Amino acid sequence: MNNDVPIVQKVYDFYRELYKLYPHIPKQDRYVLGERIQETILELFKDLILASHQGKHQKLETLSVASAKLDLLKNLLRLAEDVKAISTKRYLSLSENLQEIGRMLGGWIRSLN
Repeated sequence: MNNDVPIVQKVYDFYRELYKLYPHIPKQDRYVLGERIQETILELFKDLILASHQGKHQKLETLSVASAKLDLLKNLLRLAEDVKAISTKRYLSLSENLQEIGRMLGGWIRSLN
């Protein structure tokens, strides 16, 4: 695990929380919306690990892509809550974690500029 990059651990923990929720997503939403949420968080995780090993210029590009994926993830979760695939309580918890990840990612990008 990349312990030198706290955001990687935070995304790892977020995925673990999301993974526990996955079986409780209604079947009609699990295989489309649920899968897309899982794919997006795993792609974000990959991008952050990749960025932790890159030079400054490449890192900025990769983190920009990661930021877009984080925005997509926030919107997918909001959609999941709107269609009642996840409870409002669970959405608020997940959303709070995503806000913290967003602050960490924004700080990382600002530190490179």
